[in-house]
Amino acid sequence: MEWKLDFISEKNFTKHVKTTIEKYGEKLESFDVKRFNKNIIDPIKLIFDKTVYRSTWETIISNEIFRQRDKSNNNDIGYFHQRIFQYIQNCRVPDNGKEGGWDVIYENADGIVLPDGDVVHTIYVEMKNKHNTMNSASAGKTYIKMQNQLLNDDDCACFLVEAIAQKSQNIKWQTTVDKNKVSHKRIRRVSIDQFYALVTNHDDAFFQMCMLLPTIIENVVNNAEDITIPNDTVIDELQNIANQVDNDARTLSITMAIYMLGFSSYNGFKEYLTIDGN
Repeated sequence: MEWKLDFISEKNFTKHVKTTIEKYGEKLESFDVKRFNKNIIDPIKLIFDKTVYRSTWETIISNEIFRQRDKSNNNDIGYFHQRIFQYIQNCRVPDNGKEGGWDVIYENADGIVLPDGDVVHTIYVEMKNKHNTMNSASAGKTYIKMQNQLLNDDDCACFLVEAIAQKSQNIKWQTTVDKNKVSHKRIRRVSIDQFYALVTNHDDAFFQMCMLLPTIIENVVNNAEDITIPNDTVIDELQNIANQVDNDARTLSITMAIYMLGFSSYNGFKEYLTIDGN
């Protein structure tokens, strides 16, 4: 495969993808019934979902496993979006809590031209995965941090960079601090594609990265011996539970097996079936 990104090497990009996948940690471990039901699932909800969405038990169970895994994945993807800039020229990613706690710092001795024509030599970045993840208190705190940076350095700008923004943009960030509307031309709200364009000098750099990403992830997963591929057994174990007979040689349905995950100690259910002491 011909490498098409000139702002990051194939070696560094592959290394970064692999490190991001490794951050998934225990989320890559397979799900069995015990892990699936660790926090006790809601059988009523699953049964409603299956019926209303005209789905199968295999799909519903798979979706619930995905939901449980996904709850903590945002931090891992945040790592991907932030730490990739350590490999891009003129960017650095400070260690946690260092250099003011900024996520990324971009410096260019030749100058950085802002949309209104101002020229600065440093940009301090606070990075967010999604545009709606900050409440008003968090937004106010971040804005004040940026104001303080501008007071200490008149040759800089501060960016709130959003991986999932409402649209492609590089605009003045308008927010509320102490019930007052505030904005400053050097405190900006920037979608991640616009930030890539700024630091790489390629308007479609983020697009180019995204186009290569699936192939690199696939290669890493297929070739890395130390990355576990989940082999979830929940639906098979539920089928085994369903096939257990405790009353009049009747075949227990998957529906009853689902009920037993949440209600095995409830009146009526506990008399119907005991699941291996769980």
